[in-house]
Amino acid sequence: MSGILYFVPTPVGNLEDMTFRAVKVLKEVDYILCEDTRTSGILLKHYEISKPLKSYHLHNEHQATEKVINDLKSGQNIAIITDAGTPGISDPGYLLSKAGSDNNIEMICLPGATAFVPALVVSGLPNNEFLFAGFLPQKKGRQTKLKQLAEEKKTIVLYESPHKINTTLEQIKEFFGENTKASLSREISKKFEETKRGTINELIEFSKSKTLKGEIVLIVNNSI
Repeated sequence: MSGILYFVPTPVGNLEDMTFRAVKVLKEVDYILCEDTRTSGILLKHYEISKPLKSYHLHNEHQATEKVINDLKSGQNIAIITDAGTPGISDPGYLLSKAGSDNNIEMICLPGATAFVPALVVSGLPNNEFLFAGFLPQKKGRQTKLKQLAEEKKTIVLYESPHKINTTLEQIKEFFGENTKASLSREISKKFEETKRGTINELIEFSKSKTLKGEIVLIVNNSI
Protein backbone atom coordinates (compact mmCIF):
# COMPACT_ATOMS: atom_id res chain seq x y z
CA MET A 1 0.00 0.00 0.00
CA SER A 2 1.39 3.39 -1.02
CA GLY A 3 2.29 6.00 1.56
CA ILE A 4 0.90 9.51 1.90
CA LEU A 5 2.51 12.69 0.60
CA TYR A 6 1.90 15.66 2.91
CA PHE A 7 2.31 19.29 1.83
CA VAL A 8 3.00 21.10 5.10
CA PRO A 9 2.97 24.92 5.35
CA THR A 10 5.63 26.50 7.53
CA PRO A 11 5.67 29.99 9.10
CA VAL A 12 6.45 32.93 6.80
CA GLY A 13 7.84 34.77 9.82
CA ASN A 14 6.75 34.11 13.37
CA LEU A 15 7.50 30.52 14.40
CA GLU A 16 4.29 30.51 16.48
CA ASP A 17 2.29 30.41 13.24
CA MET A 18 3.08 26.68 12.99
CA THR A 19 -0.05 24.59 13.57
CA PHE A 20 -0.33 21.70 16.04
CA ARG A 21 -1.29 19.42 13.16
CA ALA A 22 1.75 20.43 11.10
CA VAL A 23 4.07 19.56 13.99
CA LYS A 24 2.29 16.23 14.51
CA VAL A 25 2.58 15.27 10.83
CA LEU A 26 6.28 16.19 10.66
CA LYS A 27 6.96 14.04 13.72
CA GLU A 28 5.19 11.03 12.18
CA VAL A 29 6.43 10.90 8.56
CA ASP A 30 9.42 8.83 7.48
CA TYR A 31 11.35 11.82 6.15
CA ILE A 32 10.93 15.46 5.19
CA LEU A 33 11.74 17.18 1.91
CA CYS A 34 12.89 20.79 2.23
CA GLU A 35 14.44 23.61 0.23
CA ASP A 36 17.35 24.32 2.57
CA THR A 37 18.29 21.84 5.29
CA ARG A 38 19.88 24.60 7.37
CA THR A 39 16.76 26.78 7.36
CA SER A 40 14.40 23.88 7.99
CA GLY A 41 16.75 22.46 10.62
CA ILE A 42 16.16 25.54 12.77
CA LEU A 43 12.38 25.04 12.56
CA LEU A 44 12.58 21.32 13.36
CA LYS A 45 14.91 21.91 16.29
CA HIS A 46 12.50 24.52 17.70
CA TYR A 47 9.66 21.98 17.68
CA GLU A 48 11.85 19.03 18.73
CA ILE A 49 11.24 17.15 15.48
CA SER A 50 13.87 14.52 14.76
CA LYS A 51 13.33 13.28 11.22
CA PRO A 52 15.71 12.95 8.26
CA LEU A 53 15.80 16.04 6.02
CA LYS A 54 16.35 15.67 2.28
CA SER A 55 16.96 18.56 -0.10
CA TYR A 56 14.23 19.23 -2.64
CA HIS A 57 14.54 22.56 -4.44
CA LEU A 58 14.28 24.20 -7.85
CA HIS A 59 17.67 22.89 -8.96
CA ASN A 60 17.12 19.21 -8.18
CA GLU A 61 13.36 18.64 -8.13
CA HIS A 62 13.27 17.05 -11.58
CA GLN A 63 15.87 14.44 -10.57
CA ALA A 64 14.55 13.93 -7.04
CA THR A 65 10.86 13.50 -7.85
CA GLU A 66 11.16 9.96 -9.23
CA LYS A 67 12.96 8.75 -6.10
CA VAL A 68 10.31 10.32 -3.86
CA ILE A 69 7.49 8.69 -5.83
CA ASN A 70 9.20 5.31 -5.55
CA ASP A 71 9.56 5.77 -1.80
CA LEU A 72 5.87 6.63 -1.55
CA LYS A 73 4.98 3.55 -3.59
CA SER A 74 7.00 1.45 -1.16
CA GLY A 75 4.76 2.65 1.66
CA GLN A 76 6.75 5.50 3.16
CA ASN A 77 4.94 8.63 4.34
CA ILE A 78 6.72 11.80 3.25
CA ALA A 79 6.24 15.51 3.97
CA ILE A 80 7.41 18.41 1.84
CA ILE A 81 8.05 21.83 3.36
CA THR A 82 9.67 24.99 2.00
CA ASP A 83 11.68 27.73 3.66
CA ALA A 84 8.44 29.62 4.33
CA GLY A 85 4.78 29.29 3.40
CA THR A 86 2.88 26.61 1.54
CA PRO A 87 4.75 24.27 -0.84
CA GLY A 88 3.78 24.85 -4.47
CA ILE A 89 2.85 28.52 -4.01
CA SER A 90 5.79 30.23 -5.73
CA ASP A 91 7.94 27.49 -4.17
CA PRO A 92 8.86 23.90 -5.12
CA GLY A 93 5.96 21.47 -4.94
CA TYR A 94 4.07 21.50 -8.22
CA LEU A 95 6.17 18.81 -9.95
CA LEU A 96 5.75 16.51 -6.97
CA SER A 97 2.01 17.17 -6.85
CA LYS A 98 1.70 16.36 -10.57
CA ALA A 99 3.78 13.20 -10.21
CA GLY A 100 1.71 12.16 -7.19
CA SER A 101 -1.48 12.65 -9.16
CA ASP A 102 -0.13 10.75 -12.16
CA ASN A 103 0.81 7.83 -9.88
CA ASN A 104 -2.40 7.81 -7.82
CA ILE A 105 -0.55 8.73 -4.63
CA GLU A 106 -2.68 9.96 -1.76
CA MET A 107 -1.83 13.60 -1.14
CA ILE A 108 -2.88 15.86 1.70
CA CYS A 109 -2.14 19.58 1.94
CA LEU A 110 -2.48 21.01 5.42
CA PRO A 111 -4.02 24.47 5.72
CA GLY A 112 -1.63 27.03 7.07
CA ALA A 113 0.68 29.95 6.41
CA THR A 114 0.97 31.60 3.04
CA ALA A 115 2.05 35.21 2.59
CA PHE A 116 -0.52 36.54 0.15
CA VAL A 117 -3.68 35.77 2.16
CA PRO A 118 -3.04 38.16 5.08
CA ALA A 119 -1.72 40.80 2.65
CA LEU A 120 -4.88 40.55 0.57
CA VAL A 121 -7.19 40.66 3.59
CA VAL A 122 -5.66 43.87 5.00
CA SER A 123 -5.21 45.58 1.61
CA GLY A 124 -8.65 47.18 1.68
CA LEU A 125 -9.05 46.14 -1.97
CA PRO A 126 -11.82 43.83 -3.26
CA ASN A 127 -11.02 40.22 -2.35
CA ASN A 128 -14.17 38.39 -3.42
CA GLU A 129 -12.37 37.67 -6.71
CA PHE A 130 -8.64 37.93 -7.22
CA LEU A 131 -5.85 36.72 -9.49
CA PHE A 132 -2.67 35.34 -7.94
CA ALA A 133 0.17 36.07 -10.37
CA GLY A 134 3.14 35.34 -8.08
CA PHE A 135 6.50 36.67 -9.28
CA LEU A 136 6.57 38.48 -12.61
CA PRO A 137 8.93 37.09 -15.27
CA GLN A 138 12.49 38.35 -14.73
CA LYS A 139 13.07 39.55 -18.29
CA LYS A 140 11.57 37.61 -21.20
CA GLY A 141 7.81 38.02 -21.29
CA ARG A 142 7.67 40.57 -18.47
CA GLN A 143 6.11 43.39 -20.49
CA THR A 144 3.68 40.99 -22.16
CA LYS A 145 2.61 39.74 -18.74
CA LEU A 146 2.15 43.27 -17.42
CA LYS A 147 0.00 44.21 -20.44
CA GLN A 148 -2.10 41.11 -19.87
CA LEU A 149 -2.57 41.80 -16.16
CA ALA A 150 -3.45 45.45 -16.83
CA GLU A 151 -6.60 44.25 -18.63
CA GLU A 152 -7.79 42.37 -15.55
CA LYS A 153 -10.72 43.75 -13.57
CA LYS A 154 -9.97 41.59 -10.56
CA THR A 155 -7.58 42.45 -7.75
CA ILE A 156 -4.10 41.14 -8.63
CA VAL A 157 -1.65 39.62 -6.15
CA LEU A 158 2.08 39.79 -6.88
CA TYR A 159 5.23 38.74 -5.05
CA GLU A 160 8.37 40.85 -5.33
CA SER A 161 11.85 41.07 -3.86
CA PRO A 162 13.09 44.24 -2.11
CA HIS A 163 15.73 45.09 -4.72
CA LYS A 164 13.20 45.01 -7.57
CA ILE A 165 10.18 46.61 -5.94
CA ASN A 166 10.90 50.16 -7.17
CA THR A 167 11.17 48.99 -10.78
CA THR A 168 8.00 46.92 -10.47
CA LEU A 169 6.01 49.80 -8.97
CA GLU A 170 7.11 52.09 -11.81
CA GLN A 171 6.07 49.45 -14.35
CA ILE A 172 2.70 49.01 -12.64
CA LYS A 173 2.18 52.76 -13.01
CA GLU A 174 3.20 52.62 -16.68
CA PHE A 175 0.98 49.70 -17.65
CA PHE A 176 -1.92 50.01 -15.19
CA GLY A 177 -2.18 53.79 -14.92
CA GLU A 178 -1.39 56.30 -12.18
CA ASN A 179 -4.87 55.99 -10.64
CA THR A 180 -4.25 52.35 -9.77
CA LYS A 181 -5.00 51.51 -6.14
CA ALA A 182 -2.41 49.37 -4.41
CA SER A 183 -1.25 47.89 -1.13
CA LEU A 184 2.29 46.83 -0.22
CA SER A 185 2.89 44.41 2.65
CA ARG A 186 6.28 43.24 3.88
CA GLU A 187 7.76 41.23 6.75
CA ILE A 188 4.40 39.51 7.24
CA SER A 189 3.98 38.05 10.75
CA LYS A 190 7.43 39.34 11.77
CA LYS A 191 8.36 42.06 14.26
CA PHE A 192 8.57 44.81 11.66
CA GLU A 193 5.46 43.86 9.67
CA GLU A 194 4.24 46.82 7.67
CA THR A 195 1.49 47.58 5.14
CA LYS A 196 1.23 50.73 3.05
CA ARG A 197 -1.97 51.45 1.09
CA GLY A 198 -2.74 54.15 -1.45
CA THR A 199 -2.38 55.03 -5.10
CA ILE A 200 0.50 53.62 -7.08
CA ASN A 201 2.17 57.05 -6.94
CA GLU A 202 1.95 57.07 -3.15
CA LEU A 203 3.49 53.61 -2.97
CA ILE A 204 6.32 54.66 -5.29
CA GLU A 205 7.04 57.62 -3.02
CA PHE A 206 6.90 55.38 0.06
CA SER A 207 9.19 52.74 -1.44
CA LYS A 208 11.78 55.26 -2.55
CA SER A 209 11.81 57.00 0.84
CA LYS A 210 13.23 54.00 2.69
CA THR A 211 15.15 50.77 2.16
CA LEU A 212 12.57 47.99 2.21
CA LYS A 213 13.59 44.59 3.52
CA GLY A 214 11.92 41.19 3.46
CA GLU A 215 9.76 39.55 0.84
CA ILE A 216 7.01 41.84 -0.44
CA VAL A 217 3.40 41.16 -1.38
CA LEU A 218 1.95 43.75 -3.76
CA ILE A 219 -1.82 43.96 -4.23
CA VAL A 220 -3.10 46.11 -7.14
CA ASN A 221 -6.46 47.00 -8.65
CA ASN A 222 -7.02 49.49 -11.47
CA SER A 223 -10.78 48.96 -11.81
CA ILE A 224 -12.00 50.85 -8.72
